[in-house]
Amino acid sequence: MRARKGGAAFIFIGGIQPRKVQVDDNPRTCPACGLPSARLKRLDHYLSLFFIPLVPVKRGQRFLECTRCGGVFDEAGRVQARSWESAAPRKCPSCGREVAPEHRYCPFCGQKL
Repeated sequence: MRARKGGAAFIFIGGIQPRKVQVDDNPRTCPACGLPSARLKRLDHYLSLFFIPLVPVKRGQRFLECTRCGGVFDEAGRVQARSWESAAPRKCPSCGREVAPEHRYCPFCGQKL
């Protein structure tokens, strides 16, 4: 058999990534600091190609985010957890090193978490 010369290699880097979208530009009063610096936003998920968001896939729930104090609240003003931020790292019971919360196995020693 004869090998082909000049073959092209193609690498595809894509996936789904979250992106905060500002819904309304009007400033609202922040429930925590009392300043008019909270904006109404939404966490949408986009299909991305080479880390560039291209096509919206899923619309998320709306929330208020304060640009001054960093507080995140639902539209009624109740404090919300930031689901798009990663939680605190945990420690592997086998080797004791810090492991990201999304790992099911330790990347250092291979122990199941």
